[in-house]
Amino acid sequence: MRIVLALDAGTSGVRAVAFSQSLEPLDEAHRDLPVAYPRPGEVEQDPATIAALAREVLAEVARRRRGAGDEVVAVGITNQRETTVAFDRASGVPLAPALVWQDRRTAPACAALRAAGHEPALRAATGLVLDPYFSATKMAWLAEHGAGDHARDPVYATVDTWLVWTLTGGPDGGAFVTEPSNASRTALFDLTTLDWSGALGGLFGVDASRLASVRPSAGLFGEVDAEAVAELAGVPITGVLGDQQAALLGQACVAPGQVKATYGTGAFVLAHAGADVPAPAEGLLTTVAWDLGAHGPAHFAYEGSAFVAGAALTWLVEVGLADSLDQIEPLARSVADAGGVRVVPALTGLGSPFWNPEARGTITGLSRGSGRAEIARALVEALAFQVRAMTDAFAAAGVSLTELRADGGAAVMDLLLELQADVSGLPVARSTSLEATARGAASVAALGAGLVDSLEEVAELWRPARRFAPRPDRLEPTGAAYAAWRREALRA
Repeated sequence: MRIVLALDAGTSGVRAVAFSQSLEPLDEAHRDLPVAYPRPGEVEQDPATIAALAREVLAEVARRRRGAGDEVVAVGITNQRETTVAFDRASGVPLAPALVWQDRRTAPACAALRAAGHEPALRAATGLVLDPYFSATKMAWLAEHGAGDHARDPVYATVDTWLVWTLTGGPDGGAFVTEPSNASRTALFDLTTLDWSGALGGLFGVDASRLASVRPSAGLFGEVDAEAVAELAGVPITGVLGDQQAALLGQACVAPGQVKATYGTGAFVLAHAGADVPAPAEGLLTTVAWDLGAHGPAHFAYEGSAFVAGAALTWLVEVGLADSLDQIEPLARSVADAGGVRVVPALTGLGSPFWNPEARGTITGLSRGSGRAEIARALVEALAFQVRAMTDAFAAAGVSLTELRADGGAAVMDLLLELQADVSGLPVARSTSLEATARGAASVAALGAGLVDSLEEVAELWRPARRFAPRPDRLEPTGAAYAAWRREALRA
C-alpha cells in the first residue's frame, strides 16, 4: 500500500500518523512534549526536544509500516503555530527556549504599540490584533535578550520551519522555508501580497532576512535526510499547514461557511471564508487557510481562539479536583448543573472575542454545597461557552452557521458536545478521528504528492462519527447560564 505519514507537532505532544490514500488512519506513535512555566505568564519548550520527538515518532511508524509491506510516498507536517524558535543555521543549535504561543511576556510591548496607534494598520495588513499570542513580539524579545548574539547565522522561525529544516538536513543543506498558514500567524505577513511585510518587520524590529522563505502549503518542501530519519531517507515532504488550518482541512471544511471547532490545549474555531481576503470582523482574526500553489488559489478563514480548553482540564487534575482526565466527564455528569458555580479558564489571558491578555482565571458562585462535581461541570460548561462567544462573533460577521464540526482530545466528551449544541443552537458533528490536524496534514501532503486531485476529493472522504442536535428544552437554561458566564469573563 502507498501511504502518507503525517507529523503532528502539537503543544502537549508529538505524533506521527500513517494514512492510506483514502485518508484512513492506519498506525500512529505519540510522545508527550514537556512544557515549562518559568514564571507567571511565561511558557517555554525545548526546540531540540520537539525535533528529537518528531524523529522518534516518524521512525517508529515508518518501521512498522515498512514491516507491513507499505511504501511511504510523502510526509505532511502540521504544528503548533505561533510558538517561536530561534536557532543558528550554521550550527543547528537552538539559541533559546522556544516561546510557546501561550506565553504572555510581551504583553507590555503589545500595549505600547497599541497605545501608539499601530493596531489598525496591523489589522488591515495581517488580519490579526496586537497580542502577545503572535510571533512578531516573541521574535523581537528573543533578539533583544541576546538569543542571536553569539551565533553566526541567527534566524527566527515558527515550528514548521524548525521541523522542515531539521528533517531535510539542518546545517547541511536543510530547507529554510515556511508556508502561508503559519506565516500568517506571525503578525509579519501581508494577507494581500502573501509575503513578508517590510513595514511590519520595521515596526516590530524583526529583520526579514532572518525569516524563512514562503512557499505554497502543497508542493515539494524537501526530502527527509537519512541522518534525520533513516527509515524515511529520500521521502519528500509535500505539504505543511498550521494545526488549526490543518484541522479545517481535516474536517473537510473546503467551502465558504463551513466551520470547525478544535478542543485541544486551547479551543480554536475556524470558518472557511473563501478565496478573497475577508474584511476584518469584530472579535475575530483573519488568517490564511491554505495556499495550494499549482493545485489551487489561496483560501482564507475567520478564526476565534480561546487560549485554554484542554489545558484547563489538565489543571483540574493537577490541583486534585479530579482524579484523572477520563474521570472529568463522569464527575461533571454526576450533578444536574453547576449549582451556580462559574469558571472562566483565563489561565493565560482571554482570546477571542475578548482579547484581554491581562485576564486571569476565576471560579465564582461557590457555596457550602459546592464540590468537585460542580466545579468540573462548570469547567466543561466554560469550554462550550468560550466557543459560543466565538460562534456569536461569526454570526455577527455574516458567516451563515449551519453546523459545527468538532475534533480535538476534549471532543471525546459527549457532555461537552451536548452542551455545545444546546448553548450555540447548532448541530455538532464529531469527527470520526479526533486528530483532524493529522488528517489535514496528510490531505495537503497527498495533494502535493499528486495522490489526490482536489480538495473536493478530500471532502468526499470525510464522515462524521456522531451528531449532537440542540435540545429545545435546554436552549433557555443554557442561554441564561452563558449570559452569566459572559459577564464573569468580561470582569476577569
